[in-house]
Amino acid sequence: MTEAIAANRHRNEVGRGVLTAPRLPFNRSGGMEVHNPGALNTYLRKSVYFAKVSRRRCQASLSPLRGEGLRVRGGWVERRPRIPRAMSFPPLTPLRGEGDSPRIHPHVVHARPFGSGSAGLRTALPYHCIASCLILALLLGLATVATAASAPICRIEVVEKGSGWPVPLVELRTTHQTRFITDNAGVIAFDLPECMGRETWLDVIGHGYEAPKDGFGMRGVRLKPEPGQTLKVEVNRTIVAKRLGRLTGNGLFAESQKLGRELDWRDSDVFGCDSVQNAVYGGKMYWVWGDTIVPNYPLGIFDMLSATTAIQPLKSFEPPLKLQFKYFTDAKSKPRGVARMPGSGPTWVTGYVSLPDKNGNARLVGSYMKIRNHLEVYEWGLCAWNDKTESFEQLRVVWTKSEASPKPPPVPDGHPALWKDATGKEWVLFGNPLPTLRCPATFEAWQDSSNWEVLKLQETLASSADGKAVKPHSGSIAWNAHRKRWVTVFMESFGKPSVFGELWYAEAVAPTGPWGKAVKILTHENYTFYNPRLHPEFTPSNSPVLLFEGTYTMEFADKPAPTPRYNYNQILYRLDLDDAALKPAQEKE
Repeated sequence: MTEAIAANRHRNEVGRGVLTAPRLPFNRSGGMEVHNPGALNTYLRKSVYFAKVSRRRCQASLSPLRGEGLRVRGGWVERRPRIPRAMSFPPLTPLRGEGDSPRIHPHVVHARPFGSGSAGLRTALPYHCIASCLILALLLGLATVATAASAPICRIEVVEKGSGWPVPLVELRTTHQTRFITDNAGVIAFDLPECMGRETWLDVIGHGYEAPKDGFGMRGVRLKPEPGQTLKVEVNRTIVAKRLGRLTGNGLFAESQKLGRELDWRDSDVFGCDSVQNAVYGGKMYWVWGDTIVPNYPLGIFDMLSATTAIQPLKSFEPPLKLQFKYFTDAKSKPRGVARMPGSGPTWVTGYVSLPDKNGNARLVGSYMKIRNHLEVYEWGLCAWNDKTESFEQLRVVWTKSEASPKPPPVPDGHPALWKDATGKEWVLFGNPLPTLRCPATFEAWQDSSNWEVLKLQETLASSADGKAVKPHSGSIAWNAHRKRWVTVFMESFGKPSVFGELWYAEAVAPTGPWGKAVKILTHENYTFYNPRLHPEFTPSNSPVLLFEGTYTMEFADKPAPTPRYNYNQILYRLDLDDAALKPAQEKE
């Protein structure tokens, strides 16, 4: 009888068609045995469609899980254990009605419950319900296998010795050259199975954060990672500036999220972006960045990415750093360019500032340059922000490269700073870092190049360490109420050990100088950190904390390996102006 049941091709009417249930692989004794899981997979694949189209019938046949089994047409089927490699099912037993004649339902397999004898409780279960249950069991088994096969992870925290602050951008490298870099929380998800339970040497490379040297002059630590364990690595800060973390890009907390932490953080659709400009406008902080890397294609945004935040966007000046940008987006809600000027090649905006017009309305303006052949500037012009289109519009062209005019005239370039002179007249100063041009701080005066006054540039500053000349390359200046002086952070031109990765701090009584002795505050190991930008607006008035950011990139360095996630992004640092290390720059001349 059981063979007849197994051989019968039961049919279930679905809509206008007729669906045939797949045949179960029963043996002659009435049980179902599968010693090769592939055979069951074949059956299940055939059963999936049957189970889907018969969903209504299946739902009507099964009631919610109760106790140890499923309520099925008045009977119980016990919960079955995880199916082993050799899978066996009980023989079929037809339900009997009055007398000895078996009562067979045309769409139901009649099965004896597990652990019951011939006189035990019997149940009636539709074929498609059996298929659904088998599929569920198989998926649960696969999930168990996947969990067991996942690589074990050891949490490594890198912190600054003394303060205990987490340190982003610290690389730990194994002796077989596997690299791990801390995220904004100073965390590494260490997942090398070959190193678990084994004493492992890790080089420490931290751009101003380091481990002590051993007897052979190597800087690193020796750890024994274990799955589920948390290890702590302490590093010494050898620079004056304190690293707070990465501002831009994606995967800011990627390592922590691998470990189930910081899951509320949501990354943007920006993978990297070049130098920043800032301006306070309309009660917000406006940001623009240069060339931008996106996830979906190697060529990204080349006409200025832009976003807004609160004027003071940080709740704390300690790591981990978390700053969410509200990007200007396109119709697909993806970040877009905001400065599409006529002409081929990228558009870069500089001299980004908010100035009042003759009616007292604030106007957000900037100077733009058109680029070709990688870094060749072939046009300078002026542009202004349109609040309706949320983009820059061209005002006029100032200069176009030609044989007759191969070099541009002085233009409002760099990071602006507002300043009142002794007579009370307000000026806007432009420089990168030290001022080279000024004009009255109005929208109309800024548009008229006859108002642009060229300033004499201080070419070098003296190092506080040895008195040698330090030539600024790029940076910015700002008035600091705590110091009651003008301050600057700038990148040195052709510095050491990094050609364009050494940053200095200096002060002056007036923005036009003279600038006093300079103290080195940041260094890099064969990596570039250019176009530093001060953020005086981020901190309360009279705060002793000075924040600055810059672009961390492999460009212009000696062929370093790019740092994953961090390369071509903005890193934020903190200076404590009461730090004794800055005293040589604060001495009055």
